[in-house]
Amino acid sequence: MRQYVVDAFTDRVFGGNPAAVCVMEKWPDEKRMQDIARENSLSETAFAVKENNSGSYKLRWFTPEGEIDLCGHATLGTASVILNFTEPELDVVVFDTMSGQLTVRQKEDLYEMEFPSYQLRSVEITDSIIEALGAEPSAAFLGRDLLCVFEEEQTVRELNPNPEKIRGQEGLLLHVTAPGTEYDCVSRSFAPKLGIAEDPVCGSGHCHIAPYWMELLKKDMLTAYQASPRGGVLYCRREGEKLFLSGKTALYSIAELYLPE
Repeated sequence: MRQYVVDAFTDRVFGGNPAAVCVMEKWPDEKRMQDIARENSLSETAFAVKENNSGSYKLRWFTPEGEIDLCGHATLGTASVILNFTEPELDVVVFDTMSGQLTVRQKEDLYEMEFPSYQLRSVEITDSIIEALGAEPSAAFLGRDLLCVFEEEQTVRELNPNPEKIRGQEGLLLHVTAPGTEYDCVSRSFAPKLGIAEDPVCGSGHCHIAPYWMELLKKDMLTAYQASPRGGVLYCRREGEKLFLSGKTALYSIAELYLPE
């Protein structure tokens, strides 16, 4: 089996968020996919199988701990592999996923994804949240994930949260965000429930983060920066109820996996 590793939301290797990508003719069993994801020890490994139509694929995402319903950076990485290696004559690829149909378009050096936008509801800032983060946010919201808002960019950059205490919070992931100086907003994403202390750049997290800042800033387009050690840039825009996330990619490796029958 051929496997690609792509750094997403960056134009350089060792930046952004790395995802392993396997484009296959048929599905291996679920245990095999989980074993590969665990062996890779990346935040996500994506598995795609082509359907009958050109440019149409089924797509699944696995963390080292299990399958998840949505992953932005691994979708971006999978699209870049398909549009550069598998079907390079195309500029659009459509994925059938657990979260519905996702479309990715190549626009020069950017890949633009249409993603769902999570509905957020305000939640109480509990002592448990403060202890998990080591700082008190100014607001907290819950969608699929927990989103905590801070007033200062530097606070977000300097946070040193407690992964075990994050495990006890509501939501699948926990994101922290603040207004940016160079960018519209900055954020960080933590996913200890998925076996990932900090997600370097979280596309699906921006299905929470981008709509929040678009409403607050009264903007339909914004540039977001994920302030992890690797760093990454996302270009976000809204058309009505539709949310589009764009980013660049950098290919890191192509490898052959030698798997037992």
